[in-house]
Amino acid sequence: MRHFGTHPVQVVHEWNAAAHADEAEGEPERRAFIRPELETFFDHADEQVLRVRGKGRKGWLPAFRDAALFKTAYGYGLRRRETRMLDLTDFGRNPQGPEFGDYGTLQVRYGKAKKGSPPKRRTVLTVWRWTPEIIEEWISEVRPGMRHSTGPALWPSERARRVGLQRLDSRFAAYRDALGLDPALEFHSLRRSYITHLIEDGFDPLFVQQQVGHDYASTTAIYTCVSSDFRTRTLRRARDATIEAALRPGRTS
Repeated sequence: MRHFGTHPVQVVHEWNAAAHADEAEGEPERRAFIRPELETFFDHADEQVLRVRGKGRKGWLPAFRDAALFKTAYGYGLRRRETRMLDLTDFGRNPQGPEFGDYGTLQVRYGKAKKGSPPKRRTVLTVWRWTPEIIEEWISEVRPGMRHSTGPALWPSERARRVGLQRLDSRFAAYRDALGLDPALEFHSLRRSYITHLIEDGFDPLFVQQQVGHDYASTTAIYTCVSSDFRTRTLRRARDATIEAALRPGRTS
């Protein structure tokens, strides 16, 4: 007031602030897969490929695509649209990860946007050795048999050049319900599981935040659903280290 004759006032309000194009994903009923659930889900997806192919039906191709698609969405922590819009050219090498070959990085071109803004782009680094194997098998051995395999889309449909979002939802729900899993699990649970499992495996939280394209660490925290077993193990390690330091004060823990 003394220098300017006025005082600071709020200039950003709910009506003029940038907002995500989609609603927040922090509802408490939504959760990640626990690891046994995720393994069961992926095993079931693989079994459908064998079941359909064993009957001599062509439907094994889209079944294989869906199994590979779900694993890729988890392997890179992707949203539905990000997964659907992937192209063959979105993969690249990572000089710091030669063991991943041609699939060391993934360019996500259709990240979650804010109203009035274009889709956010980000580069996701491959972290698991099994991920390139899944993608390589799909691209080199199975995808060429799809009707629309000449297009750029990584996941072509039997009826269109790119699989639809409704198809992803319906196939995910069919597998989930067939296994009797929690109805709260949805396609986005694959992304939550990716975040949760990286945190549980000891990856730096900032690295995880950048991998999934969150602007704020608080958003990543909302997605993190660490298991009670992980919390128990973390507490046990901390207590053991404290006790060790107390019993041997002259030794660095």
